[in-house]
Amino acid sequence: MSAQDNAPAARRSWAAALPLLIFASMAGFFAWRLFIGHDPSALPSVLIGHPAPAFNLPALAESGKPGLSDADLRKGGVTVVNIFASWCGPCRIEHPNLRKLSENQALAAMGVRLVGVNYKDDPANAMKFLKAEGDPYAAIGVDSSGRVGIDWGLTGVPETFIIRGDGTIAFKYTGPITEEALNQTILPQIEKALR
Repeated sequence: MSAQDNAPAARRSWAAALPLLIFASMAGFFAWRLFIGHDPSALPSVLIGHPAPAFNLPALAESGKPGLSDADLRKGGVTVVNIFASWCGPCRIEHPNLRKLSENQALAAMGVRLVGVNYKDDPANAMKFLKAEGDPYAAIGVDSSGRVGIDWGLTGVPETFIIRGDGTIAFKYTGPITEEALNQTILPQIEKALR
């Protein structure tokens, strides 16, 4: 077999390997972004720096707390809006850290309050969840249709927004707030929003 006969065979083997090389490169890039190069809780939001969308949610009736509207977010101080549901497993994980946040007297003295939006949930189940886990919210609005979640650009529950006293969205956190996230991300963002 001559060198000329080997050239087409070599080209065919490279042509056959090229799709595999492209796939491996893309898979490596996506794995790097998913596990190393990207914080999934730092999903960008087009609403950062803009007023919170208009909404008016009824109260979770049995909670004895008021409902929630965009006007409530423009009363000075900082409002932390947590979107949760009783059917959401990660919401149960973050709940002790939300209680810590709401029990922080220094933050309360600075006008920081935590409010909840109960998302696409059965009110009875939401009340069972809050009775079992504790109710850290100053107000709870019920988004039974999910419309407010859409307006806020919700990608899933739980999500938490930090709102300045003028109603402007300062920060969005996606996923459950762990103790580490509370101390290293949420509290510094609240302090930043207070300035």
